[in-house]
Amino acid sequence: MLPILKSLSSAKVTAFLVLCFSCQIFTAAANPPRPNARSVVMPKLIPAAPKIAAKGYILMDANSGKVIAEMNADERLEPASLTKMMTTYVADYELEQGNIALDDITVVSENAWARNFPGSSLMFLEVGKKVDVHSLLKGVTISSGNDATVALAEHIAGSADAFADVMNQHAQLLGMTGSHFMNPHGLPDDDHYTTARDMARLAQATIQDFPERYKLYSMKSFTYNNIKQTNRNRLLWRDPSVDGFKTGHTARAGYCLVASAKKDDMRLISVVMGAKSDAARMRESQKLLSYGFRYYKTLKLYNAYDVVTEQRLFGGEEDMIKLVASQDVYVTVPRSQKDNIEAEVQVDSFIEAPVKAGAQLGDVLVKLGDEVLLTQSLVADSDMESGGFFAMIWGKIQKFFAQLLEG
Repeated sequence: MLPILKSLSSAKVTAFLVLCFSCQIFTAAANPPRPNARSVVMPKLIPAAPKIAAKGYILMDANSGKVIAEMNADERLEPASLTKMMTTYVADYELEQGNIALDDITVVSENAWARNFPGSSLMFLEVGKKVDVHSLLKGVTISSGNDATVALAEHIAGSADAFADVMNQHAQLLGMTGSHFMNPHGLPDDDHYTTARDMARLAQATIQDFPERYKLYSMKSFTYNNIKQTNRNRLLWRDPSVDGFKTGHTARAGYCLVASAKKDDMRLISVVMGAKSDAARMRESQKLLSYGFRYYKTLKLYNAYDVVTEQRLFGGEEDMIKLVASQDVYVTVPRSQKDNIEAEVQVDSFIEAPVKAGAQLGDVLVKLGDEVLLTQSLVADSDMESGGFFAMIWGKIQKFFAQLLEG
């Protein structure tokens, strides 16, 4: 026992201990223990998209098509040299179809002569010179040459006017309902316009339809006729995640930039139209891309033709039929919600043979809580033949009673 307590009577010792205990309680109440920081559940916040200084803009995931941020995305705006994205898309399509080849040689006409485009971006073509299609594509994509664009258009369609008609046909097929092209290069015309949303769609289509030729957009320089020119998309130097797409500028259109960036398995497309300067279009594009990568996540739920479910088959050679995703299934959600995604399968419960491969027999619904984020069709992965006369009869009987029991 402590020395001070030895000199006290038992009653006083008891009173002393009670007093000490009371002080401990008072001290604990006045200074409660701090909770362990790991046990505190912090709210999962996502800020509003940044304000962008431009006439119109959009930020879209390239795989899911999810629009993360937008403003005036459907307003008709002048695209300037963003037009050349459609020019190269048409050229890529013609290459894919075998109608032209990269080693095709074209002779530069007077219409494509560099002198016809004073003060604009050029590949510096000369009349009568022979140029291969591959070089012209680099001149359009990297140097943004108006002369190269006309030469390429004439090689494909015979004239720039005829080529513009082909551009508009492709725009309709791609669902670019807010676009109309009058020329292949983007010099001002009152009937030449597009939207930020349409440019995002075109960028998405280029990446998905022609992934190998999209790589041209990542090239930082191109030399032709001993003249080296650098890509005008300065984000290729500033941001290692950016691997392509196009700039545009005229006095009427302002400064425009379509950029595509990839981090891990997520690819984003940003479109900024009508910014005040080259520096501004880069800065505003980076704002959008940084926001998308920081706060959103794209998940690949199924590959195309992955088996999602199996269903009973009535009257067939086989008793079960496999249903597969008709295409890759992506979904873009806030990062804080990525673990809350659910897939709900809805299929026909009474599938009867014969069934052709690719026949739509159900859907998979991707949900976040009660919200349906997307619906993707499920199809038969192969032909399923009937099992013969008796199998068909027995299958119909089984189907009848199964429907009766379910009803």
